[in-house]
Amino acid sequence: MSKQTGLSDQTMRSTAQETGPLAREAGTLAGRLPAGAAFALQVSVVVFFLAASAAPTPLYALYQAHWGFSPITTTVVFGIYAVAVLAALLTVGSLSDHVGRRPVLLAALAGQAAAMVVFATAAGVPELMAARVIQGLATGAAAGTVGAGLIDLHRARGTLANAVAPITGTATGALGAGLLVQYLPDPSRLVYLVLLAIFAVQAVGVLLMAESSPRRSGALASLQPSFSLPAAVRGPLLRAIPALIAVWSLGGLYGSLGPALVTLTTGHRSFVLGGLSLTALAGSGAAAVLLLRSAPPVTVMLAGCVALLAGVGITLVAVQLPSEAVFFAGTVVAGAGFGAGFQGVVRTVLPHAPADQRSGVLSLIWVVSYLALGLPAVVAGVLVVHGGGIPGTAREYGSAVMLLAALALAGLARSQRRRPAPPTPVPARSPVPDYFQVLERCG
Repeated sequence: MSKQTGLSDQTMRSTAQETGPLAREAGTLAGRLPAGAAFALQVSVVVFFLAASAAPTPLYALYQAHWGFSPITTTVVFGIYAVAVLAALLTVGSLSDHVGRRPVLLAALAGQAAAMVVFATAAGVPELMAARVIQGLATGAAAGTVGAGLIDLHRARGTLANAVAPITGTATGALGAGLLVQYLPDPSRLVYLVLLAIFAVQAVGVLLMAESSPRRSGALASLQPSFSLPAAVRGPLLRAIPALIAVWSLGGLYGSLGPALVTLTTGHRSFVLGGLSLTALAGSGAAAVLLLRSAPPVTVMLAGCVALLAGVGITLVAVQLPSEAVFFAGTVVAGAGFGAGFQGVVRTVLPHAPADQRSGVLSLIWVVSYLALGLPAVVAGVLVVHGGGIPGTAREYGSAVMLLAALALAGLARSQRRRPAPPTPVPARSPVPDYFQVLERCG
């Protein structure tokens, strides 16, 4: 039989090890999507959820012109989304382990659809904030569900998809929204109506998808946030926190004020270029995750911090010149630091945690990450209005990111001097680093 299909017995055994029994059954149930199609569907859910979260970025200038609010409001609208995502991750992030993947994913899709309707009909800032809260809750719920569902279907490909798909969605969403707003009619509604149609199609797909996780008790108990900070983790986490804050605060700056920085450096209010700034940051971050996925954790952390220092420095030079080409070059380098920096933090911290406490440690990492994503962005909005405007804010904000990256580098250097070189590990069967496997709760 294996000869007829072109598969060797060894390949078939390897595939069976990579996929769980429920995943194999998912491709054989009558009337259900095959496992491969279900995997692709869930990847698309992650991509478009994160694309939807980035879609308002190029539109902030349009909203600001129509409704006359300040950059402070822009950053608050952005920051409230980060808080909502964090709240969902910490409460319903593991709910699908108890009630199944499909019910939670359908609820998340319904939430995203509702958010798109609120965005499309928004008449002021209150509606924008409501839409961002609903969107954040839906995204947080879907992240943990899809993250686990992908690993249900294929462990190696699922863990890699969990790392790359969210950043890819952010990159494509910002640029896609900019193109729609710039060149097609009804700019404040069309992008949301397109996304609404996509979420409706995905909901149909989820209805046709086989359940990959059996129901089990403990659903209510799983809603209680759980943190863990074992003694062995405290030192590595303390040394990594500066890098963690640096990478996510940089993402918050680009997600909220990126278009304003583009206008400053180019002199044009282009929706496409405004979205392209976030696309360049997230796209190079995704590339860095892929390229460094098999590198040693210390190397990844080092590369991330160095790229942050160099990229943000180049960007600050571009703001002072001003220069469009230099700005985007710096953004690409800083984006590589964003992707490698976060990957390095997780991979240098989690191995110190006992296996049964890694989920709690990861939750704590996400708390710091999303607070760093939202709160500094709001501070940046205040500085724009009451400080030195966009140029002064970029200089102060960027300098703070560079200082944090430098502190992380110093901590990394001290930790390496204090410990002997570890023995060379035996290569694993899977080319995907083990740390991705603990991301299944948070996507």
